[in-house]
Amino acid sequence: MIKVKNLKKQFGNNVVLKDISVAIEKGEVISVIGPSGSGKSTFLKMISGIYPPTNGILDVSGKISSMFELATGFEMESSGWDNIYLRGLMLGETPKSIKEKMKEIAEFSELGEFLDMPVKYYSSGMFVRLAFSVSTAIKPDILLLDEVVAAGDASFLKKAEKRMNEMIDIAKIMVLVTHSMNTAKDLTNRCLWFEKGEILMDGQPEKVIEEYLKNMKE
Repeated sequence: MIKVKNLKKQFGNNVVLKDISVAIEKGEVISVIGPSGSGKSTFLKMISGIYPPTNGILDVSGKISSMFELATGFEMESSGWDNIYLRGLMLGETPKSIKEKMKEIAEFSELGEFLDMPVKYYSSGMFVRLAFSVSTAIKPDILLLDEVVAAGDASFLKKAEKRMNEMIDIAKIMVLVTHSMNTAKDLTNRCLWFEKGEILMDGQPEKVIEEYLKNMKE
């Protein structure tokens, strides 16, 4: 359950979110659309706890898994194995539960012996593979997605897409920020249109997207 009332976020003199109020219930799969700079990603990061509210009420109940800011919580001097453990704890796992998942995470990442190395030596593709593998090993109540994660070569991307669909099936709530109208229509049952830090429209994806595209043409 996510409840937001009169939520405001301000960075210096820049007001990114202006008195947002919305409630997201169990079973809802939400798409968040709007032009760049409209506050979509900031809204997601506030739900996840990365950004605190400037004003207003934000009440989130349940275990969250976020598919953005993948580097958060990684220790660059530590090995891949150590980072799997530490990141798992950050995402709400117990020492026992993350240890039980480490082998599966390692196999999914396909990083092999590179997991013995400090992650500061990883290529960007290797790093994203590790981060994605850890983040998606958690079984969340609330799944937050910011666009599509580019996680490596074609074979790994296929695995990544399958994993994402599995997580969508498991999660009680999903909130997806996307610029793809087809993705919003295909995956979600409710759509929020953000414009200049405000929710301009909230409703069925087909209707909201139709109005959004009409507005963009005008």
